[in-house]
Amino acid sequence: MITLTPRAARQVQTMRAELGDPAKKLRVFVETGGCSGLEYGMALDLPKAADRKFESEGVELFIDEASLTYLDGSTVDFDDGLHGKGFEIKNPNAQSTCGCGKSFN
Repeated sequence: MITLTPRAARQVQTMRAELGDPAKKLRVFVETGGCSGLEYGMALDLPKAADRKFESEGVELFIDEASLTYLDGSTVDFDDGLHGKGFEIKNPNAQSTCGCGKSFN
């Protein structure tokens, strides 16, 4: 399961409202790349039949099975403060992360 903090949920809801397409939901995924081997990704996307569906803080999100293996138990936060990084995934499964916080292994 993936959880969103209240700040992340508010930001996703704002982005969805600006997009104007209620069919698109939050997709969280992992792909090859980044300085540590794997990197996080997020997009507003249409769900696919094989996706796992979750809801957190009133926001529906989708994750493919391969990404869920890496992301299960993670929390998505949003930091828009002075030194804010934007969306940040706190992943208890990551053995190490890079300085940017966008990639892991």
